[in-house]
Amino acid sequence: MPTETPIVNHFSWTIGGPQGTGVDSSANLLLRSCAVAGLYCYGKREYHSTIKTGHSYTQVRVSGIPISSHVDPVHLLTTYEKTAAKIHADEVVTGGAIIYDPGVISADDLNCQDGVLKIAVPYDEILDKLAEEMGQPAAKVKIMKNTLAVGATLAMVNFDMAYIEKALSGLFKGRKAKLVPDNMLAIRKGFEYIQAMQMNGSSVVDQFPYKLEAQPDSPAQMIMSGTTAVALGKLKAGCKMQTYYPITPASDESVYLESQQKEYGINVVQCEDEIASVCMAVGAALTGTRSATSTSCPGFGLKAEGIGWAAMNEVPVVIHDYQRGGPSTGLPTRHEQGDLLSAVFISHGNPPRMVVAPSDMNEYFEDTFHAFNYADQYQTPVIVLTDKCIGNNTMTITPFSEEGLKINRGKLATQDELDRLASLKPELKGQFPRFGDSDDGVSMRSVLGQANGIYWNTGDERDAYGHITEDPDNRQVLMNKRLRKMATAIAEIPESQQFQLYGPKDADTTILTWGSTKGPILDAMPQLLSDGFKFNVLVVRLMSPYPVEGVSRILSKAKTKIGFEMNHTHQLAQLTRMETGFSMDHFINKFTGRPISETEAASAIREIMSSTTTSKKEVVLSYGK
Repeated sequence: MPTETPIVNHFSWTIGGPQGTGVDSSANLLLRSCAVAGLYCYGKREYHSTIKTGHSYTQVRVSGIPISSHVDPVHLLTTYEKTAAKIHADEVVTGGAIIYDPGVISADDLNCQDGVLKIAVPYDEILDKLAEEMGQPAAKVKIMKNTLAVGATLAMVNFDMAYIEKALSGLFKGRKAKLVPDNMLAIRKGFEYIQAMQMNGSSVVDQFPYKLEAQPDSPAQMIMSGTTAVALGKLKAGCKMQTYYPITPASDESVYLESQQKEYGINVVQCEDEIASVCMAVGAALTGTRSATSTSCPGFGLKAEGIGWAAMNEVPVVIHDYQRGGPSTGLPTRHEQGDLLSAVFISHGNPPRMVVAPSDMNEYFEDTFHAFNYADQYQTPVIVLTDKCIGNNTMTITPFSEEGLKINRGKLATQDELDRLASLKPELKGQFPRFGDSDDGVSMRSVLGQANGIYWNTGDERDAYGHITEDPDNRQVLMNKRLRKMATAIAEIPESQQFQLYGPKDADTTILTWGSTKGPILDAMPQLLSDGFKFNVLVVRLMSPYPVEGVSRILSKAKTKIGFEMNHTHQLAQLTRMETGFSMDHFINKFTGRPISETEAASAIREIMSSTTTSKKEVVLSYGK
């Protein structure tokens, strides 16, 4: 029977299969089609650490309002092989549906809840007929099985075909534009097959309650992944040197930058290892070039000595760490927030270093831009803690705002200034006091090759000119000087770039969080507030130097404090207690390698805030496959 009350623009879809079978392509096509129609989308991408055969899947959430996370319930599961059907069938909610291939799995083998529509689509049979119509070999046409699956999916939600064709034209441009007609034929075959299907005397489309309606008046949107957002931030900041050693999930960023080398004049170098990668970036930065390197957890650990050397020599360099599950190689393609303390304390001997932790797509772009300014202004390595969740996931966002993003090279000496100083002390023969003491901890900087800007770089302690010395008085002066720049930074950086508070300011409960965990909490907040759970969310964005005054001001007003993050040991809560003295009363965490959903966030916050216990409570989340 037709559904009585359609559920419009609230849709969760999963597609899965062995890696290399077009799962990502299918998800991108559906997401793009919905985005072109003015809908808001979030794509959660999960893939195995093996290159081929491992099970991968993508969940696409579509909404009529902006969203920043996925949800656990699946309304429609689309499969064209048996693995995804077996793994994900039980996630489909009552009233939802499964599209499956009866040639590879029986309906009786689908372990789903009662009230789930089981829709058999004979892919091979449909594509054989299409091949005959096209006059093409069947084997060539059957590679479009995933495209047919998208057509079948969009028929179920009664989607307008015009938006699909527009999305395809956006995906296949230039020489690939010739692929659009054939793919549209496969989409139409899947679409028409579902539209014509009857079950229990009525249309399966009518029986499925979830529908998508275009919102043509929605503001223009971009489809963005975190790695691309970071890459765009680097290009905007004038980065001209990017080094990397291939590692998941960071490599996508460098691959994108490689495609932009000619247009933007950026040199992207794939190095022989992670140590070479950081050293090469530091070497380029010594020439005055804005330089960066990107990696993930085990690679980040290997960069420790290079980061320490850069801090000792006051070299401005930017390091992105896309966090994944650890320790060691851990979960190479899964998500975690386990590198916070590692980043804040990386390298021995108290080197000054800044650590920034963006928490959404816009901040991935903006904070990357700011990181280059921080590096130049405070002459120190800047570590940007990104993660697999935002890094590899895809969502619709409004175009980045570039207002106020101005490049600041800091105390970079001009040639006239160097010549003037040299004329005052000709006996130094062009030597420059690169590491001279200063009130703000930041010295004037010359770059390699500048006349009258000569100084020495070494890992050892040195005097103002870079000459090695173990003099205790000099040591005390330069240690104080190097660390003084952190106080300068915290005083100069706007509070809005240090932390942000969301929700009612007068709430008695404050949730402390960081990074990608912000998205599901803020998505869950409106409903929780409506249900009477009043709280605010403190998102820390600058981890080193830590915003002690601002964070303390907010936490001092909270009667109940909840730490919410994705690591086993509550690293932000530890850091906050060390810096401010404030402890968390309760904890919510997850460390399975799967990101937190809005569903989980809402449930966990309800559980904590509904509890009457006075003792410390911890909710450990574990949902996800």
